[in-house]
Amino acid sequence: MAAPATGGKLASVGDAAQDAASRGMADVESLLAYKLLKSGGPDITVGGLIAAGVAIVVAWMVSVLLRRAIRRYADRQTNADPAAFYTVSRVVHYVLLALGALIALDVAGIPIAKLSIFAGAVGVGLGFGLQAIFSNFVAGLILLFDRSLKVGDFVELESGVHGEVRDIKIRATRITTNDNIDILVPNSEFVAGRVVNWTLRDGSRRMRIPFGVAYGAAKETVKQAALEAAAEVPFTGVLEGARKPQVWLVQFGDSSLNFELVVWLTAEATKRPGAVKAAYLWALHSALERHGIEIPFPQQDLHVRSLFGHHGDDAIALLRAIAAGEDVVEPPPRPAPERPAEAATNDAVQDVENEIAREARAQPEAPPDGRARPEQ
Repeated sequence: MAAPATGGKLASVGDAAQDAASRGMADVESLLAYKLLKSGGPDITVGGLIAAGVAIVVAWMVSVLLRRAIRRYADRQTNADPAAFYTVSRVVHYVLLALGALIALDVAGIPIAKLSIFAGAVGVGLGFGLQAIFSNFVAGLILLFDRSLKVGDFVELESGVHGEVRDIKIRATRITTNDNIDILVPNSEFVAGRVVNWTLRDGSRRMRIPFGVAYGAAKETVKQAALEAAAEVPFTGVLEGARKPQVWLVQFGDSSLNFELVVWLTAEATKRPGAVKAAYLWALHSALERHGIEIPFPQQDLHVRSLFGHHGDDAIALLRAIAAGEDVVEPPPRPAPERPAEAATNDAVQDVENEIAREARAQPEAPPDGRARPEQ
């Protein structure tokens, strides 16, 4: 007789649990169906808001997965353009977020067809407080599609800051300097302001390294020393051809002859102008010292230009001998320094002539009658 009693107790416990579960589900359903707005507007419920949040999270996760897949595919391609794949990934991210927002509005109980009121409110918000954010967003889209600024480009801002573009996001673009400092620049500044893109068309760049030598130094010897310095620096692109290093005499200074070492850099060195310039200055100083060329500095000195027919160091040695009461010995004449044929050429003249010839080759030939060739 105990078994039926036990079975009855188990049945009653099961019924009680089922009733509790039914009441719990009814409470959850009533909570999810609870309307947050009761003023005759859209039926926004707690469940709708939860579903909207889930839709946005799902859209975000799908965007992350797709962007990772695009990045892995770009890494496997040997001839892929990283900037193009980056643009595709950012557009996919924005599109998925927009679809997630629309789905979230729909499941939340806000009809998409009745968003005119919200659009007007958004317009007012843009006019007052969101105008800068919206302009930066549009400017970011322009940068992605216009391709005038890409991830990996080395740019110079109006403030003089140099850096590499690492990321173009909704509001700002992240630039990393050579000192590993991240700078966030609003996207609108790249569209409205002036930005120097060093690597937009060609990765290589010409750099001019100024230096000065004392008056009296043979310019051919100075050129030879500067070319030796350019050959010692591994950042020099080529040593022969149209882009070989050149030495220009650019100014007659107050106490020095001012030259410029003009070199074409490699693509890797273009993005590190500060360190590259320091490397060339180091090599220039060593080369000038090897050739005995003095690097002047502002000073007030009394120079003996000539003494009894002697000049320069010979005149100074003769003056010291006279002051010390020593017997004056006629010094032997100094041999003239050798001047290589390559060092005797004027690089500035050659550079201008090469540019003129290049422009002449780029222009279309005129017909024999002298009339302009019609455009195709």
